[in-house]
Amino acid sequence: MAGRIETGVAVVAVLAALAAAVAAVVRLRARRGIATAMQRATYDVLHTAGLAADPLRTGLTPATAAKAARPLRRLVGSAGLTISDGATCLAFDGLGGHHSSSLTAAAQRALHTHRSIVLNARDLPCDRVDCAVRGAVVAPLSGPDGRAAAVLIAVADDHPAPGLVQATLEAARWAGSQIALAELDSSRERLARAEVRALRAQISPHFIYNALTAIGSFVRTDPERARELILEFAEFTRYSFRAHGEFTTLAEELRSIDRYLTIERARFGDRLQVRLQIAPEVLPVGLPFLCLQPLVENAVRHGLSRKPGVGMVSIEARDAGAECQITVEDDGVGMDPSVFTAGRPSDSDDGQHVGLTNVDERLRSVFGDHFGLVVETAPGAGTKVSMRVPKFHPEVRA
Repeated sequence: MAGRIETGVAVVAVLAALAAAVAAVVRLRARRGIATAMQRATYDVLHTAGLAADPLRTGLTPATAAKAARPLRRLVGSAGLTISDGATCLAFDGLGGHHSSSLTAAAQRALHTHRSIVLNARDLPCDRVDCAVRGAVVAPLSGPDGRAAAVLIAVADDHPAPGLVQATLEAARWAGSQIALAELDSSRERLARAEVRALRAQISPHFIYNALTAIGSFVRTDPERARELILEFAEFTRYSFRAHGEFTTLAEELRSIDRYLTIERARFGDRLQVRLQIAPEVLPVGLPFLCLQPLVENAVRHGLSRKPGVGMVSIEARDAGAECQITVEDDGVGMDPSVFTAGRPSDSDDGQHVGLTNVDERLRSVFGDHFGLVVETAPGAGTKVSMRVPKFHPEVRA
């Protein structure tokens, strides 16, 4: 009997020690993790908002609305939630799906008046005996400009309390900002594509005419040279008119420039000299598509073609720590600095310096205002155009 008692005491002691160890582990994890209720609440809100932001930042569609509806309902704390564009309910989560017609009509009113609406049970009649819907808060998804193309509707199982109203209004304002950012990103992408198309339209006619003229001059006198130039011209145009990718690498841009200069040297002969100084470690650096070629074309077309005798175009790309420093310089006729306004290039009326504004604006749009073109020039003193490109940038995918 005594042995059994001793055994029982031992088991109890072991269990107590195990419980103490578990408690110690829990306390240790609490210290390492989120220790207070406020920190946990902050984490939950930010995490839930992030789940809603990801789909909204890609634009508002039935698919993205369906992904955002549940985290938005959790943020608001409502019994149900829907997102409507005024024509239909794009997505539902929780209660209220059978009231879609009434909620859509309320969404139309909210979009028309640009004001939020609070619905009560009388506004949402229902023949279902088990219907738990007692009200709703309809809030336009307004962006920073005040415009809204959709609404957020929080469905309540009781008369909407002031807390639910405020939570819905704030959630709608936040979600509207995310959608506005998605539209801004889309507009920037469309603008970037339009700028590249404009750049191609500006550059191509001049170069194509001169290239074909130069190739034609070798067809009879040097057919093999003409064949090589045709292949170079074909590869150059393939790269310049590619349909994919807003960005490229420095190596790809230089390869296309080499083809361009090969054809131009066939036209100018010994009058055109080229000097390259490229650090191998910067060749993989990503940069906007067709941002270097216009600088080289301007150097040849406007700097050297008007200069008697031999002209030199120098292209340098060097490692500058976290950045790549690129310069295109010619010893041609130069230009009047007054064509630059507030430090930025502007296209002159006769078409000179084509593409400089385009390149400058695209560099600033992608990398920031500190990464535009820097131009040093004067009449008769040549032109030097410099740019800085970050070696790594989250938006650049070459």
